Amino acid sequence: MKQVKIQIPSLVENIRVVESFIDNSKDTFHIEDDIYGNIMVAVTEAVNNAIRHGNKFDKDKNVFLSLFVDQDRVKFEIEDEGTGFDYTNLIDPTAPENLENPGGRGIFLIRHLADDVEFTKDGRNVQLTFMLPTSTSSASESSSAINGAETATH
Repeated sequence: MKQVKIQIPSLVENIRVVESFIDNSKDTFHIEDDIYGNIMVAVTEAVNNAIRHGNKFDKDKNVFLSLFVDQDRVKFEIEDEGTGFDYTNLIDPTAPENLENPGGRGIFLIRHLADDVEFTKDGRNVQLTFMLPTSTSSASESSSAINGAETATH
């Protein structure tokens, strides 16, 4: 398993650092385009929540972002230095009475974009897992092997 970690002060402008981190990870670990968008939205939303709600914009508190890459999945772990929150009792942003609310959709969105979402440490830590498509890479490897064999026989 490969692992990369960064830590950023709780400033909203540091979302750009997170976006660059995700872009670099996409290139380094060959993350496919079809899950890249989901990763970008879910991870930046989780970091934004950590900055805003967890650390309450306190620039002396940090957000820790870790990436773990396995053969079949990538996992992002986001942790703040706040007091946590009750992640088991969230309002439903799709309920009619909540449709007009300007906020409250972040975790709902994260849960729909990631394959698995797990909160620990009283909500100060969230782990987002994205499954990597395995069939396309093995199919292209087989295709390369076949093409290579064809080239060798000519």
